[in-house]
Amino acid sequence: MNIEEAIDFGKQELKKENIEDEVLKTRLLLCNILNKGKEYLIINSKLALTQNQETSFLEGIKKLKNGYPIQYITNKQFFRDCEFYVNENVLIPQPDTEILVEECLKLAENMNIPNILDLCTGSGAIAISIAKKVKANIFATDISKQAIEIAEKNAKLNNVNVKFILGDLFENIENKNFFDIIVSNPPYIETNTIKQLSREVQNEPILALDGGEDGLNFYKKIAKEAKIYLNKEGYLALEIGYNQKEKVCKILENENFSIVLTVKDFSENDRVVIAKSL
Repeated sequence: MNIEEAIDFGKQELKKENIEDEVLKTRLLLCNILNKGKEYLIINSKLALTQNQETSFLEGIKKLKNGYPIQYITNKQFFRDCEFYVNENVLIPQPDTEILVEECLKLAENMNIPNILDLCTGSGAIAISIAKKVKANIFATDISKQAIEIAEKNAKLNNVNVKFILGDLFENIENKNFFDIIVSNPPYIETNTIKQLSREVQNEPILALDGGEDGLNFYKKIAKEAKIYLNKEGYLALEIGYNQKEKVCKILENENFSIVLTVKDFSENDRVVIAKSL
């Protein structure tokens, strides 16, 4: 099997299972196996794969057919022009979350070395992306030991300094009335809805997806405790589900937060809420 034949085979196999972006995923899989760029595939389309390469390719196509994310095969995802290592223990950073990062950067740029806390950090994409752009003291927490290890790896990969803390939300955070910004992309999918999601999303860690029966469990916990850790001028920045704006805003208002701003994503869905403690 040569490169051209492999691409055609992968495309056809994935198409049978209604896997989206079948050509792109096949090419990314080959690039990863060959450790070459996309241009290499074009220039060397007639080059035969070795037996080991062909075996790895067929195994990868089988995983993709079962809805296994390509990012978990390549262990790679790009987010805000940065490369992040990802595997089955962390959520794959998505473009919509870049909007949350952008809003945090706008807030941070008007502060003198702000103290920032990222809750449910996962791969560390939010905290690390902020650290790449502003001078700040950045802390990040996650309940998963494996996620913290990956986030630490990504901080080294991107040459930034973030203090990662193992714990459930504010657990093990000692700095009260300290943070200028608390940011989070928490689990917010309703438990029963997870079964209806794409096979790829269902292959991501449930721990990072499941927001409880109404999808709001983490917002309730964060809103209740955040004001203890925010300073008087601090902001709370949250990513939300497309249909959660009014409910999350109500939760925040009930905990004496004032809604500063809501922001839509690239599909014009509500995606970010910025609030301030009264």
